[in-house]
Amino acid sequence: MGEEALQIRNGRLIDPANGVDAPLDLFIAGGRVAAIGQPPPGFTAQRVIDAGGLIVCPGLVDLSARLGAIEPELAAAVAGGVTSLACPPDSKPPLDEPGLVERLVRRSATVGLARVHPIGALTEQLAGERLAEMNSLARAGCIAFSQAKRAIVDTQILLRAMQYAATFGYAVRLRPQDDFLARDGVAHDGEVASRLGLTGIPVVAESIATATALQLAAHTGVRLHLSRLSSAAAIGLVRAARDAGMRVSCDVAVHHLHLSEMDIGFFDSNARFDPPLRSASDRDALRSAVADGLAAICSDHTPVDADGKQLPFAEALPGATAVELLLPLTLLWATQSRLPLLQALARITSDAAAILGIAAGSLAVGDAADVCLFDPDESWRVTPETLRSQGKHTPYLGYELSGRVRLTLVGGKVVFEG
Repeated sequence: MGEEALQIRNGRLIDPANGVDAPLDLFIAGGRVAAIGQPPPGFTAQRVIDAGGLIVCPGLVDLSARLGAIEPELAAAVAGGVTSLACPPDSKPPLDEPGLVERLVRRSATVGLARVHPIGALTEQLAGERLAEMNSLARAGCIAFSQAKRAIVDTQILLRAMQYAATFGYAVRLRPQDDFLARDGVAHDGEVASRLGLTGIPVVAESIATATALQLAAHTGVRLHLSRLSSAAAIGLVRAARDAGMRVSCDVAVHHLHLSEMDIGFFDSNARFDPPLRSASDRDALRSAVADGLAAICSDHTPVDADGKQLPFAEALPGATAVELLLPLTLLWATQSRLPLLQALARITSDAAAILGIAAGSLAVGDAADVCLFDPDESWRVTPETLRSQGKHTPYLGYELSGRVRLTLVGGKVVFEG
């Protein structure tokens, strides 16, 4: 992308993929990392960036970010330090045809900001009835296949989808939820939903679907990723599967590391999520799972306009803008959990890249120079004006968060400077 030779000096380089946490200069040439610490022979920097007081780390990798309007959402991504993101297939129309995928790849490349990795539809129209043309979608640029928020009710179709994906080495991503048990639910089936008169979604809706997915994945040998887990029960099932040697990964949406059903307050539609915010004990189990490396973190960025949020809680659209909050909310979790930055940043860089199977989240010599520079201590207020996303709704409106991105590079090219 960018051919300018750069030197980033005086920063604290944190590269979880390579176990680096030290004051080291970074040298970039031809869009790639040319050297670390000392310049390579004959290197002349066309621009020297002073990163004094800043963390220099790989560009963040977001496991799930919906785009809607591509340009503003990719601008929001790089403003949040995100240089690679996976786009779920539940766009309008769904990503079930190669032409749609090629158009998304082409448009995002033309915008020239964050790298977009499409997730293809597992079934046509995400209807859960006929398998999508996975081979054609993969050739068009899809890196995995998913139903996004839609379930496949017919488990024989899910079995066939996993068998097909396993045959060709494709990864399957599922957000586990039993549609019958979750029918009409809008909040966690607990004391808050009872008090507010909201229809609940029980934890068992997630744990039964998780158990089914794990059993079918074990039977087929497919590479399975479980997205946006929300409960201690589901986390426990994944942990047991991993302990048994199964090839399965999972992630947690960043809001679920901090919020619980109590944050619904008095019908706050900004706290309506899918899956719902659950009990405090569920939240604590998610925090522990991320801390010990069982789960990675995603933003679950879902921009929702005012018409979708300024409604009664049960009618409001679920989701929140989050790609710009992925870094500060991860830093907040790390501080509260007393985790070193090297470990915390792995969950949104190298761990996420490994799950997606992409070459990202690393700053070794020769790697693409996708880089994030941020001030871990600078605080900023979350307001509609400070958010670049077209979605302005988040439970964190008005909050002061620490962690401000100062510079983002993609392929050695400066794509955000703030």
